[in-house]
Amino acid sequence: MADMASSRWAELSACEIASLVREGRGTAQAMTEAALRAIAERDAGVRAFTEVWADTARAHAAEVQARVEAGERLPLAGVPIGIKAGEGTGSVQSQRMIEAGCVPVGATSVPVVSNAAGWQTWGHTDRGPTLNPLNPAWSPGGSSAGSAAAVASGMVPLATGSDGAGSVRIPAAWCAVYGLKPTNGTVPARDAAGLNIAGPLARGAQDLRAAFKALAGADAGTGTPVRRPLRAAWSATLGIADTDPEVAARVRSFVGTAFGADRLLVDEPDIRLPDPAPCWMALRGHRAAPAEQVEAVRRELHTAVDALFGAYDVLATPTTPHPPHGHSGPGNRMSVALTWAFNITGHPAVSLPVGRTPAGDVVGLQFIARHGREADLLALAETSGRCR
Repeated sequence: MADMASSRWAELSACEIASLVREGRGTAQAMTEAALRAIAERDAGVRAFTEVWADTARAHAAEVQARVEAGERLPLAGVPIGIKAGEGTGSVQSQRMIEAGCVPVGATSVPVVSNAAGWQTWGHTDRGPTLNPLNPAWSPGGSSAGSAAAVASGMVPLATGSDGAGSVRIPAAWCAVYGLKPTNGTVPARDAAGLNIAGPLARGAQDLRAAFKALAGADAGTGTPVRRPLRAAWSATLGIADTDPEVAARVRSFVGTAFGADRLLVDEPDIRLPDPAPCWMALRGHRAAPAEQVEAVRRELHTAVDALFGAYDVLATPTTPHPPHGHSGPGNRMSVALTWAFNITGHPAVSLPVGRTPAGDVVGLQFIARHGREADLLALAETSGRCR
């Protein structure tokens, strides 16, 4: 186990790693060394990590192994995890993952905050930009850029992220992994406006469930999913996005083929949400606006989304209106157009990988659910994973 090949390592899920450690068929130290080797072998071609904490990781691994040998049933025993830069191991999210048995191995890249538009869909290291493991000409998305790239490249099975406008969901879509934005308030917000919430990125749907359970606790959104077919409202644009037809077609086709009528009943209502941009920009301090105007837009958006959830269990959209952009940035494209409304309303949302367009561009599917209904999103993610 100590000299596990990197190809074998990249195939192991977080749940499989934890099972091996709990059952004594592997150790937390061996899993940590495998992750550190994978980073040493692969990160030069990805630049997902800004720091590698080898000594700290080894110390954490020894602590986890001692806890396991003392009889603790850690749900994520010995699972190496990347930590989003700026978060550190002392954040609420990191501490909960460590308590569940994760071993933090390094800090993952985020953008240099220089985009006046207020969103950053790329990553930066002192060695250059973070590269998308699926195509180095593409951005991995952001701002949880390195977390998505580290997971997609097989260096770690899990990584932490945070999502204030789509910063977990967008890189998950562009790196073809799974990313969850929980209901706002599930863990303390990372910004004064209350828009930015911690969320995990994972290579598989079961790992996403395990990470969310560790993050949020057993009673937060991980209960029983709805047993009847879920009623889904599909919208390629939400009435506000300039979505590429090829992206919309690929995602809609996946929805139609991956979920049978016993799981999902899909309708296509004419959804036209209020534009969240002025409200989001004002809440984050990027644009001055009268408080009453901001609150009016927020109420209007909440009313519109609540009305949809009066008729449907979930909403389905492409995660982004366009495929990954290059390293020069998004230009005038609104990568966040389909994601940031739900940071304002606080609804949970998940991004799932659904393959590529005929042109070879990777795209993601976003599901949004009622407040506290992460269970429905995680069940849909697991169903989709069996169909890919």
